Amino acid sequence: MEKHSKIYVAGHRGLVGSAIWKNLLSKGYKNLLGCSHAELDLMDGSAVEAFFETEQPEYVVLAAAQVGGIEANNVYRADFIYRNLQIQQNLIGAAYRHRVKKLLFLGSSCIYPRDAAQPINEDALLTGPLEYTNEPYAIAKIAGLKLCESFNLQYGTNFIAVMPTNLYGPNDNFDLERSHVLPAMIRKIFLANSLLNNDELHLRRDLESRPVEGIDGNDSLARITNVLKKYGIHRDSLELWGTGRPLREFLWSEDMADACVYIMERVNFEDLRPKDPAAEVRNCHINIGSGREISIADLAGLIAQKTGYTGKISFDATKPDGTMRKLCDVSKLHSLGWKHKVDISEGLDRMLEWYRYSLSL
Repeated sequence: MEKHSKIYVAGHRGLVGSAIWKNLLSKGYKNLLGCSHAELDLMDGSAVEAFFETEQPEYVVLAAAQVGGIEANNVYRADFIYRNLQIQQNLIGAAYRHRVKKLLFLGSSCIYPRDAAQPINEDALLTGPLEYTNEPYAIAKIAGLKLCESFNLQYGTNFIAVMPTNLYGPNDNFDLERSHVLPAMIRKIFLANSLLNNDELHLRRDLESRPVEGIDGNDSLARITNVLKKYGIHRDSLELWGTGRPLREFLWSEDMADACVYIMERVNFEDLRPKDPAAEVRNCHINIGSGREISIADLAGLIAQKTGYTGKISFDATKPDGTMRKLCDVSKLHSLGWKHKVDISEGLDRMLEWYRYSLSL
């Protein structure tokens, strides 16, 4: 990519897209395109086509998606498969028709089989059943990956698919119903700590910034505490979903962004396909992760330690754990010359600082 290249970042306000946008700017790329949902509905194929016709982006980063944690994935199954399939086919199809030089598609490590051997290599794709709770979302992401691969093989495009592990960082989603495990845990512990310390000021600021089921910081304390109980947040204790035993790999979102821009600058589809011209071409995607994992229970303990929370933390084993272990094999990414920099402890410090700042605390 040239510094003056026109680059469209779809989903530029989300956790992933905003980090990539920031990284591109830091590296001198100034000709960036980003549209809010109000400006461009990615579910509308005609609107997407008109946007590409008008703007003619040279490079595309497809970071737009409907995402969420275990509960959201399990409850909103139709939304997760339908909306993601629609967004992907609209953008990838338009990128082909308007001769985009390179497209980067962001998937998820949940594409891999539930019982895949650990750490999970890219070749594990489609070798076994998926985790049931996020199966619709995983199928949508597999379809996006295969869409990129198939356009490359049939039409000679340069569409690269990357599969990030669990991400966290600035602009994350802290909605108690729909967020991923780490931001949800940070917020729950923050709220539990406020209740434990009778810190009504910080409790109300949190709810004012991010209402829960319509309850905000202006509601009565009784209504606030009542709605928080539904999410396991009590005055002297906190209950989290599952057993606490699952192991998870986490990657700081700004590290992920750096890997994505690195790949956009240096890696092409031809670099990823088999050297033998007669070999089947599959699994050319790239895992992006840290290659390190931590249990959910230990993660909760680490966040509690960093926030000063001293209340009891328990786990509700009647709730789903999801996949028990999901560690990515990042040897392909390392062989391409990139490694992560921020470990989980440093990342949590940064995340907590950002969260407090977002509430003006």
